Amino acid sequence: MQISSLMLRFLPFLRWLPYSSATLRADFIAGLTVALVLIPQSIAYAQLAGMPAYFGLYAAFLPVMAGALWGSSNQLGTGPVAVASLLTAASLTPLAAPGSDQYVMLAIALALMVGVIQLALGAFRLGLVVNFLSHPVIVGFTNAAAIIIALSQVNKLIGVPIGRSENFIFYVWDIAQQLGEIHWPTLAIGIAAMAIIWLVRKKAPKLPGVLIAVVLTTFISWQTGFERSTTAKVEEIMDPEVRALLTEFVRIEDRIAEINLQIVTKSAELKAQRKRWGELSHAAVTLNYEIELLHVQLKDREEENRRRNRAIRSFVFERVGENDGQPGRLYPEGKLPVGTTSTGQHWHIARAGKGELRLSDGGEVVGKVPEGLPSIAVPHLSLDMLVSLLSAAIVISLVGFMEAISIAKAMSAKTKQRIDPNQELIGQGLANLVGAFSHSFPVSGSFSRSAVNLNAGALTGFSSIVTGVFVLLTLLFLTPLLYHLPQSVLAAVIIMSVIGLINFGAIKHAWLASRHDGIAAIVTFVVTLAVAPHLDTGILIGAGSAVVLYLLRTMTPRVAILGRHPDGMLRDAKLYNLPASDIVTAVRFDGRLYFANVSFFEDVILEAVATNPRARYLLVVCKGINELDASGEEVMRRVVERLRDNGISVAFSGLKKQVVDVMQATGLFEYIGEENFYVTADRALAAIHAAAAARGQDEVTSPLRPLPMKRFD
Repeated sequence: MQISSLMLRFLPFLRWLPYSSATLRADFIAGLTVALVLIPQSIAYAQLAGMPAYFGLYAAFLPVMAGALWGSSNQLGTGPVAVASLLTAASLTPLAAPGSDQYVMLAIALALMVGVIQLALGAFRLGLVVNFLSHPVIVGFTNAAAIIIALSQVNKLIGVPIGRSENFIFYVWDIAQQLGEIHWPTLAIGIAAMAIIWLVRKKAPKLPGVLIAVVLTTFISWQTGFERSTTAKVEEIMDPEVRALLTEFVRIEDRIAEINLQIVTKSAELKAQRKRWGELSHAAVTLNYEIELLHVQLKDREEENRRRNRAIRSFVFERVGENDGQPGRLYPEGKLPVGTTSTGQHWHIARAGKGELRLSDGGEVVGKVPEGLPSIAVPHLSLDMLVSLLSAAIVISLVGFMEAISIAKAMSAKTKQRIDPNQELIGQGLANLVGAFSHSFPVSGSFSRSAVNLNAGALTGFSSIVTGVFVLLTLLFLTPLLYHLPQSVLAAVIIMSVIGLINFGAIKHAWLASRHDGIAAIVTFVVTLAVAPHLDTGILIGAGSAVVLYLLRTMTPRVAILGRHPDGMLRDAKLYNLPASDIVTAVRFDGRLYFANVSFFEDVILEAVATNPRARYLLVVCKGINELDASGEEVMRRVVERLRDNGISVAFSGLKKQVVDVMQATGLFEYIGEENFYVTADRALAAIHAAAAARGQDEVTSPLRPLPMKRFD
């Protein structure tokens, strides 16, 4: 059956046809295998993104299908991934509290913006724009992101709740200070999950290790009562000091929420004032000052509550049950009044807010996951949200696509399938767009699940349709089974997923290949760690440093003064200690001649002539010049004119067609004279020495004189 190229462009999944029963069998098995990995991973990545757990299943449903239907790779597995989830959390945490309604709305809007950007790039065939993120920058960013992701899960792994921090280093320091408060059952079940995943990878890599770990630990959690929690009122705390501390903590939390709302409101007002009256208008300056004061207040209040939070979590309470109409009461451990008996459990305060306490005597679990499908709705996107999220959306779009296309190309080396970057952009863009309309956060291509898909025998993208169907069944019928899934197991899943992304050897390889590339990778790595959780800043600075280093490299390309080597070849005279010629100076310029290096070109040419003042000829060997712009043409004309005025003839050899075209279009070719252009350096040197002989110079002893009976290019 012949399918037109136009139909394939708009409906690329038609390439799966004709579809056989054998292909269906292979895709079904692969799709089921990927679903067994994706379901627990998606819940883990949702929490990494700061979203409620069940949003991970939404991101693993329709986006998976859309990415496969409109992408160009038959095996690429789209869905929630670690790096995109971390970037989402890093972008949104300063704007709203993770898990809140405002946060969820921002995440959905971010997915919409990412989808629009990727779809536009693909539709206009601008896939090459991702080249602005060079490989060394991605390597540096990926290593830093993997470390940040792994460390961000440590608090869940050890069962110590940590408040959010404006600086990742402070977050790590908070964890280090509370290592004495480790909840050992939580740590034990998390390490057990990591051990299971590692053992299955080593001993039976074809089995779904993540699913096995999740099933076993969830069963253990259910059987042992791993989660023991309840709620209480602040008034039930009988210790006056603790009650006062909690009351103040809740009051400051309300104040923090109020300050955040004021910052958002005043920021929107400031943008309007700047647009209407300008940056330096009285109203804009006043508002900017007020916002800065609010940020200072916010920082102080958050620091206050961080200290209170540490103190609150250190308390252990015993509870006295209700009797004689009195409500339950909580006393610090060991301070029960005489004659009272506790319920036998010891409670920690897991969370406090709005006068209510959540008490825990066990580990944290996922809890209730709503059943049913996500509603289809148009995401809310205002102008303020667009401005606030634009830089993050651009970074996630480019990084997500780089991740997806790298995976697709790596798999195509095995499958021999042709990958179209622009079509893949369309596929990823539609996946995020569909996800935004079905309550998903940003998604991308997954390395681990794509590898599982390929190794499980997937032949077409229909395997991802099968995966989506199994996620659908999970949403409809199986979510109650996830209630007892320990949070530390989700942390273990994420840590084991990103460990493979840490690859310092790739940074070393970039350094060995090019010092500039190595510096770009190291700068990106260090800056990303330093500015975390503001990861978009890290990758933008890394990309900027790569561009600057590239410009610096091209501003001073390699230049060689040539001499005749004993083997007859023209080589670097300084490197091989070759003698200079009294007749001609030969200079080779290895690089494009454009505005950034024209001054360097002029300087090295004039310096070479000045160093060998007896030579009345100059040969510029141009076989390394691939491009000539207007600035390069102008300086070349100026150099020729200046040297002619000083009695020095200039010749050129090895010019490429695109360079000659520029010179002919501007009249430079005619100005220099066709007789001064040669195909090879040796032909030019032969002509120069012949001209020197005609003028009575002794050209026989010239070190640059072409050797007889040989031709060199």
